[in-house]
Amino acid sequence: MAIHVREAPFDPGAELNAFTATAPGAGAVVSFTGITRDVAEGDLKAMEIEHYPGMTERALAEIRAQAMDRFALTDALIIHRHGRLAPGETIMMVATAAPHRRNAFDAADFLMDYLKSRAPFWKREITERGADWVAAKDEDETALSRW
Repeated sequence: MAIHVREAPFDPGAELNAFTATAPGAGAVVSFTGITRDVAEGDLKAMEIEHYPGMTERALAEIRAQAMDRFALTDALIIHRHGRLAPGETIMMVATAAPHRRNAFDAADFLMDYLKSRAPFWKREITERGADWVAAKDEDETALSRW
């Protein structure tokens, strides 16, 4: 299964190369890598990400299967980290492979919209002022409604 929920850092380039090397029948591979960012410009000390093992993997496997079927993918990869991450650290990655580029792009977009709004991860920002849970954003819900 091409779903990895882990605490340890990963190398997006190496992951993409390995994914591409084993993408049978692909005419296109699209990837997106998310980086922990400091939206308050210098205020974020860390992002803590929590999840329920087992439940998270099942939910990601379900959305991956939907993307595989809906976009006629030859393969799809989802990597998401949990634990404490500093600004600038890689937080997640999706990669999609399809015979044609539009399907690969659309599937990656679909997976990202799901991960931003529905994936069972809980994020808490640690700043100089304290810690706050990250609330869902209206624009993420709007993006998901496209699908």
